[in-house]
Amino acid sequence: MSDDPIIDLQSDHYFMGEALRQAVKAYEREEVPIGAVIVREGRIIARAYNQVELLKDATAHAEMLAITQAEGVIGDWRLTDCTLYVTKEPCPMCAGAIVHVRFPRVVFAASDAKSGAAGSVMNLLQMPQLNHRSDITHGVREPESRQLLQNFFAEKRAKKGAG
Repeated sequence: MSDDPIIDLQSDHYFMGEALRQAVKAYEREEVPIGAVIVREGRIIARAYNQVELLKDATAHAEMLAITQAEGVIGDWRLTDCTLYVTKEPCPMCAGAIVHVRFPRVVFAASDAKSGAAGSVMNLLQMPQLNHRSDITHGVREPESRQLLQNFFAEKRAKKGAG
């Protein structure tokens, strides 16, 4: 018998659903629909969605905002006993923060062939040269996340064409 923790795929489905709820909030606010939740001991301790346009802040990605929240809840910058769920593969900025706070596990829905830093374009989360590596689970509820993103960008293009 292995000492590895048992990964409950039903929990992954549930927690990604909570991240998708955050992504819908972003969508409703005309932000790129990406949501994130951070889970510790089976409970969500942080929830966030992209707020780049709202806050006029290029760093206001869902993951970054959720990390700041979680650090406040825990009272430490190290998130060594937490899991990050995010609806789209983290970008290099977010991946850098993920490595820095030492998430043991990251779960994401949709891959990002243009700027994904968890395996698509590069894999900062598992670079042997860095001081920490995260386990990665990808593709959890990917169709829902991808559809939300595709709808968002199709609407943006349609508005641009009409304007």
